[in-house]
Amino acid sequence: MPEQPQPRSADNYVNLITTPVKALIKRPAVTLPPHTPIMEAAQIMRDQRVSSVLIVQDGVLFGLITDRDLRNRVVAAGLETSRPIVEIATLAPMTIDIHRHAFDALLMMARHNIHHVPVMDGAQVAGMITSTDLTEQQSNSAVYLAGAIYKQTSVAGLVEVSARIKRLQQNLAAAEASAYSTGHIVSAITDALTSRLLQLGELQFGPPPVDYAWVAAGSQGRNEQTAKSDQDNCMVLDDAYDEATHGEYFRQLARFVCDGLNECGYVYCPGEMMAMTDQWRQPLRRWRQYFHRWIDQPEPKSLMLTCVFFDQRFVYGKQELVDRLRSEVLQRTRTQRLFLAFMVGNALTHQPPLNWWGNLSLIKNGEHAGTIDLKHTGIVPIIDLARVYALAGGCAAVNTRERLENAAASGEITEQRVRDLLDALEYLSTLRIQHQARRMSDGHAADNYLRPSELSNFERGHLKEAFAVVKSLQGVLAHRYPMSR
Repeated sequence: MPEQPQPRSADNYVNLITTPVKALIKRPAVTLPPHTPIMEAAQIMRDQRVSSVLIVQDGVLFGLITDRDLRNRVVAAGLETSRPIVEIATLAPMTIDIHRHAFDALLMMARHNIHHVPVMDGAQVAGMITSTDLTEQQSNSAVYLAGAIYKQTSVAGLVEVSARIKRLQQNLAAAEASAYSTGHIVSAITDALTSRLLQLGELQFGPPPVDYAWVAAGSQGRNEQTAKSDQDNCMVLDDAYDEATHGEYFRQLARFVCDGLNECGYVYCPGEMMAMTDQWRQPLRRWRQYFHRWIDQPEPKSLMLTCVFFDQRFVYGKQELVDRLRSEVLQRTRTQRLFLAFMVGNALTHQPPLNWWGNLSLIKNGEHAGTIDLKHTGIVPIIDLARVYALAGGCAAVNTRERLENAAASGEITEQRVRDLLDALEYLSTLRIQHQARRMSDGHAADNYLRPSELSNFERGHLKEAFAVVKSLQGVLAHRYPMSR
C-alpha cells in the first residue's frame, strides 16, 4: 500500500508562518572576539554545550564558526589550534531579523544548505537559531531534504533523494500548511536540486569561462511549485560571452542540468523554454533585445513569452545579471499602455469555469470529462491578473501573493479587492495541493483535475465564489484597458 502522510499533531505542530524567529531563541548567543585561539573556542563550545559561536568585535558581527568547521577546517586540515578563530570562520554570514518568521529561516536554511543563522535586532546580535530549533516545530523536513541534496555526488543520488519530495508535499498537506508556504518550500527544494546539479556540472566540465546566472521562471520562479511541475528555466550570461569560445561549455552545462532535473521528476518543458535550448541561453545584451521586442511588438507569441520569462527569479551564479535585467524591464513596461492592454487581452483567454447562471462548468469530453482544471481555469487567471498589476505598477515582486499585496499599495487595485483575490488564490491553491496529495497517497500521479463531486456543498459554494471574484476583476481590467477587446 502507498505510504500515508503523517497526521498533524495539534500539540507539536506550529505554523511557521506565524511563529516569530524571536520565539525560537532559547539563550543569548555565545560570542568571542576574532583573535580567540581555536582551542579556547572549542573548550567554550564544549562547556556551553553549543554547536556554534559568533565572532563579534566592538558589537559588530564578523562571522561564525561551527563544530563542523572545527572538524573540517582544523582537525582534518591539521591546523594549529593556537591559530585565531577568524581564520576558520564563515565571514559575513547570512543573518535574519528578529522580527521575521520561522518560515523565513526555514527557507534560508533549505536554499543555502546552512544550519546556523544569527538573529539580528537592528545592528545588534540577538541570538542564534539552528535547524535543531526548527526540528522542534515539526516542519523542518525541507531543511534536511535540502541538506541531503547537497551531500549527493551524482545525478543518481539526486534522483533517489528527489523521490522524497512527494512525501514532503503530502506531509505539508496533512499538516494543513498554507498553499503559500507549501509553494515556497517545494520551490526551495527545486532550487537546491538545481544548484547542486550546477555544482556537479562545474566539477565535470570545469569552472565557467564567464559569469552566468541560472534563472527559474514559471511556477518555480514565482515560488509556487507543487509536485506536478515541468521545467521553465533560462541562463543569463555575462556580456563577455563569445559563442565560438564559450558556447560549447554552457551548452554542455545546461544540458546536464536540464537532463538531471528531468530524471528527478521535473519533466522537460513541452515548449522547450529551458536553458538547454540555445534561444534561452544568451548574454545579457540579447535578453535586453528579447524583452524590448516583446514589449514593443506584443503579438501572441511575445505575450506568451513575457508571461513565462517575466516571472524570473535568480537561483545560482551571479545575481547582478538578473537584477539588472529585471530593473530595466520594469522601467519599460509601466509606461507602455498598449503593451499592457495586450497583456490584459491575453489574461482574459483564461476564464474561470462558470456558466451564465454562475454554476460550475465542467470539462465535457475526453480523459478529464466531469472535472475542473484547477490550474488553468482557476489559479492561472489570478496569476495573470497579478502579473498585469506588477507590470503596470513597476513592481519587482515575482510571487503572486506578494504582487497582489504590492498592487494595493500602488493603487492598481483596492485593498478590499486584493483581500478577495488573496482568499480566492489561497482557497484554490489549497484545493489543488490537497487533491494532488490524495492522488499520490492513492498511488496515482499528481494532476490538476478535480471532480466537484469530491467536495461538500459548502466547499463547492466557496469554489464558485472564488471563481466569481476572479471573473469580476477580469471585467474591471478589460474596462480599464479597452484596447484589449
